[in-house]
Amino acid sequence: MLRLKSSKLVLTSFFLAAVFACAGVLAKGPALADAATPIAVAALPKQGVQTYDLIHQGGPFAHEKDGVVFGNRERLLPLQKRGYYREYTVATPNLRARGVRRIVCGGAARTPDACYYTADHYASFRRIVP
Repeated sequence: MLRLKSSKLVLTSFFLAAVFACAGVLAKGPALADAATPIAVAALPKQGVQTYDLIHQGGPFAHEKDGVVFGNRERLLPLQKRGYYREYTVATPNLRARGVRRIVCGGAARTPDACYYTADHYASFRRIVP
């Protein structure tokens, strides 16, 4: 009987420790765009530099979906009202589809407040700096 109570106590303690550990992770929420590791425009892939320049020129863009509202559903970018962010395709060589690389900019179309680069289809972002 004592052995059973001891086992229950150990399991309960382990369970509670796991719950509190997860709660700490969840309380932090998803990380915002990694401002600690920005990426310079010159460090973008060649196609990224071209897309960044086109954004500031107002186009023309190669893909129909370029310039559409980016919903920030992943909440990895700073929170803003819907419609603030727009996404643009960064072409991938030898790939006909849009691929996974994007630049997402917030603010006015030709003079955005900030732009972010993702090479992994919105799983992570790096703020683009001039």
